[in-house]
Amino acid sequence: MSTSAAPDPRPEPAAPPKPAPTPKPKLVFDDPLDQQSSDDTDRGWGERPPAGGSAADLARFLDEKPPHHI
Repeated sequence: MSTSAAPDPRPEPAAPPKPAPTPKPKLVFDDPLDQQSSDDTDRGWGERPPAGGSAADLARFLDEKPPHHI
């Protein structure tokens, strides 16, 4: 009779598959001044949307008029 251990009949679990490497971003050599930036727009600068010429616009104009335009 042998005193050595019997081999394990269960197979070892397979290693999880490695994820595919993500490609590196490509370098873009376009002129950045050809593209419009967010600073080139009025959005986000506290501008009010155009109202369409109401009495509120006239009141705002008169309220914000500098003193030398009275």
